[in-house]
Amino acid sequence: MSAQRLQTEAAFEDETFSDLNLQAADLRGKEFYRCTFSNCTLQESHWGRARLEACVFTGCDLTRAKFADTSLREVRFEGSKLMGIDWTDVGTFPEVTFEGSNLRYCTFAGLSLRKTSFLNCTALEMNFIDTDLSESDFSGSDISGSNFRGCTLTKTDFGGAQGVFIDPTRNRVKATRIPVDAAVNYAQTLGLVVAGHGDARPAAKTARKKGG
Repeated sequence: MSAQRLQTEAAFEDETFSDLNLQAADLRGKEFYRCTFSNCTLQESHWGRARLEACVFTGCDLTRAKFADTSLREVRFEGSKLMGIDWTDVGTFPEVTFEGSNLRYCTFAGLSLRKTSFLNCTALEMNFIDTDLSESDFSGSDISGSNFRGCTLTKTDFGGAQGVFIDPTRNRVKATRIPVDAAVNYAQTLGLVVAGHGDARPAAKTARKKGG
C-alpha cells in the first residue's frame, strides 16, 4: 500500500501499510477495517472523524498524533511510540489495547476505558483525569510520575506495575490492586510508620545494670 493511495482513498479493508513516512498526514474522515500499520512514521498525524476497527499498529511512531472524534474499536498498539498524545477528544467508549508501547506524557480525561490493557508499557508522567479505568490492567508497566485524579479504579490491577501512587481520597477505589511498596509509600505520606519498612525503633536494652 503506497502513501499516495492512503491519502487519496477514503476506505480500506484488510490492508497492510509498512515502512511509510506519514508524518503530519491528514487521515481525517477515513475508514480502516482489519488493517495493519507496521513500522510507519505517523508523528503528528491527524485522525479526526476517522474510523478504525480491528486494526493493529506495530512498531509505529505516533508521537503527538491527533485523535479528535475518532472511532476506535478493537484497536491494538504494540511496540509503538504514542508520546504526548491528548486522547481527551477521542470518540466515545474507545476500545484500545496498549502493549509494550511508550505512552509518556499522554493525557486521558473524561473517558471510559473500562477493561483496557496497558501491558509492559513505559507510561511515565501520564494524566488520568475523571476517567473510568474499572477492571483495567497495568501489569508490567512503569507509571512513575503519573497522575490519577477523579478516576474510577474499581478492580483496576496495578499489582504488577512500577511507580504506583494512588491517592484514595482523590479517586474512587474498590478492590483496587496495588503493590505493597505503593501501599507503604502512601501510608508514609500520611505520617505513618509501617513495621518492617524503614521504621526506626529504639535499641532494646540487652541487660540490666549489675546489681540492679
